[in-house]
Amino acid sequence: MGVVTGVILDESVLLAEGDGDKSVSSLQPGVEPLIRTLFQSRIHIGIAYNVELQDDKVSILKRIASSHSLHCFILNDQVSEVVMPVWGDNGSGKIIYLVSSKKELLLLPELRRYNWLIVGLNVGGESEGSREYDTSNIENLEELPLKICRLNKKFTGNKFLTVGYVMKPSRVEDFAKRGAFPLCPTQNGLMFVPLSAKLPLSSQLKDVDVVLHKATDEILSIEDNQPTFTQNMQELQRYLDQHQNLCVVDPLINIYPVLDRLEIQQVLLGLLELNTEGGYLIRGACFLKVDNFSEVDFTAGLADAGLSLPCIVKPKVACGVSDAHKMAIVFRVDDFKNLDVPLPAVIQEYVDHSSTLYKFYVLGEKVFHAVKKSIPNADILIKLANGYDLKPLEFDSLKSLPTDKSIIIDSGTSNESIDLKLVTNAANWLRRRLHLTVFGFDVVIQEGTHDHVIVDVNYLPSFKEVPDDISIPAFWDAIRNKFDSMVSKQACA
Repeated sequence: MGVVTGVILDESVLLAEGDGDKSVSSLQPGVEPLIRTLFQSRIHIGIAYNVELQDDKVSILKRIASSHSLHCFILNDQVSEVVMPVWGDNGSGKIIYLVSSKKELLLLPELRRYNWLIVGLNVGGESEGSREYDTSNIENLEELPLKICRLNKKFTGNKFLTVGYVMKPSRVEDFAKRGAFPLCPTQNGLMFVPLSAKLPLSSQLKDVDVVLHKATDEILSIEDNQPTFTQNMQELQRYLDQHQNLCVVDPLINIYPVLDRLEIQQVLLGLLELNTEGGYLIRGACFLKVDNFSEVDFTAGLADAGLSLPCIVKPKVACGVSDAHKMAIVFRVDDFKNLDVPLPAVIQEYVDHSSTLYKFYVLGEKVFHAVKKSIPNADILIKLANGYDLKPLEFDSLKSLPTDKSIIIDSGTSNESIDLKLVTNAANWLRRRLHLTVFGFDVVIQEGTHDHVIVDVNYLPSFKEVPDDISIPAFWDAIRNKFDSMVSKQACA
């Protein structure tokens, strides 16, 4: 029967009357977030208004339409001839018309001739028109994306899966602008809907088949290796604990190792089982945990851990707190004493790697990589630090790195020096060991030994260095395969 491919928003759900002055209008609360969600979901959007609408109100509608490149038109006999061809509608897609329940009764006879799906936004209770014509209503604007998913399932006999996602707005925008979160079903049968903090989470999750989250964005603090999440994430965690048959990408407990740099370093020790005689070595970096910079015999401690100067010092907490990426490169033992890096910390081997970093992305069973410029070798770092009398080079790794801008990385030639089969084996080993569906890790190749050293692991990276036409379908397949695998295991249990 087809699925919903477009939404037309009636002016009655968009405009709010000004306080004490009905001649002054503004947008209803929630309008712009809804339009942004629909726009990011790659669905057609239009704004319709009656020919009698006041000019100042029409101007408001045209402004919001222009800011998002939406179609804005008068509701008349020519709508089907003007709007539908622009949307490329061939008769198989369905169009939702969202209208206020107060206006719905008057408009219904006129709207029905367009063969649209009329959804009423309840204002002051259910309208008589809703009962007479059996239209689907919603209580607030935030419900519309989930309503679309429900209707699509109804029209197709539950053929598609609904993926509810929760992450910070900037993360959503980063994924959505690349087409990762469409409301219209993907080729492998997924529909994506945001889980709104403004609606009861339990009522939304009843219609969701898969939960996708970036919980590392929702951490308030970490103490004794236990993260404290935002209220919304805590509510999600409670729901998931009570509904363990719901598919999650990924269970919160599975991401804990990547929150702790010490724990992930200990996990990486297991990579040694992949190494074979005569081949390149893949491993984690040598490391040493420090609880107090003033109470450690660093000369002995570094030697016992297989470390030599310079070293890079990182907070033990890997993400979720403001100073998790505050780091330093240290050149002299005495400089550890007054180091301004959050404790506890991890002192990590600094690997000379010709300023070349390989970023690997694991999307289900598929592995991709990109080459990026990185921090230079130790001899160049020493020259950079000499102006500071070899004092530690302190930096925030999310903002800037100590680099030598004169170095140019040629990704075409850099690829020749990496053993992709070896790192792919390591990626699959990590996937099985960590039980994660989507994650990333960074590899550097040590000059001289050619050791492949994994220096960082992170959960649900953006993988934006991989072309969208390759990475986004792989992302969807990873989610779909996770769900299918879980269903298969439940059937065999």
